[in-house]
Amino acid sequence: MSGTEWILDLLFPPKCPYCQRLMEGSYTPACLHCQPQLPWLVGAQAERKIDFAAGCLSPLGYRGSVVESIHRFKFSGRASYARPYSILVAQCVRDNWHEPLDAVTWAPLSKKRRRSRGYDQAKLLAQWTAKELGLPLLGMLDKVRDIPPQSQLQEDAQRRANVLGAYRLGKKARPEGMRLLLVDDVVTSGSTLGECARVLTQGGAGQVLCATLAQARKN
Repeated sequence: MSGTEWILDLLFPPKCPYCQRLMEGSYTPACLHCQPQLPWLVGAQAERKIDFAAGCLSPLGYRGSVVESIHRFKFSGRASYARPYSILVAQCVRDNWHEPLDAVTWAPLSKKRRRSRGYDQAKLLAQWTAKELGLPLLGMLDKVRDIPPQSQLQEDAQRRANVLGAYRLGKKARPEGMRLLLVDDVVTSGSTLGECARVLTQGGAGQVLCATLAQARKN
């Protein structure tokens, strides 16, 4: 831990993302009370199939305190949760993926939603995950349509149609031949990650592996 991080922990003690109890330090993914109770996904449970990608890895199921935590992360200004989340995401990738990765990227918010929220939660999670894995962070995608939230749509077909054409390669993106880790907070139907992976692979990426903190349901 750097001197700056030590001072920040002293002035603003980190809280558990799941129960909001004070924690011993910022380099802790959850408090001792929550750690054994989280809905851990192990082995094949942590894996999801995603169109145009090598798959998606997630350390947690999207239920219980995880749902409430991610809602605070996205909608209540708890941007600091990105760091403890990233510890779990990075460890899940290390445990389940044994091929080289070149860089980390993310599924971005639209400009309108980023302004209203104050930050892009997927970018924050990707930044800390890249740091944990010792990989560069590269912004590869732009969201060009402000679409209705996927959470408002129940059918997988509706979700796929909703995100179709919503993303494009950034003007300076050069994914040719790269093995990319694509990060988001939650995977449900996989439509958002699949559309992002499609744009990246059609742009020349050699391989896309997805990673999220949680998955809402399996294929």
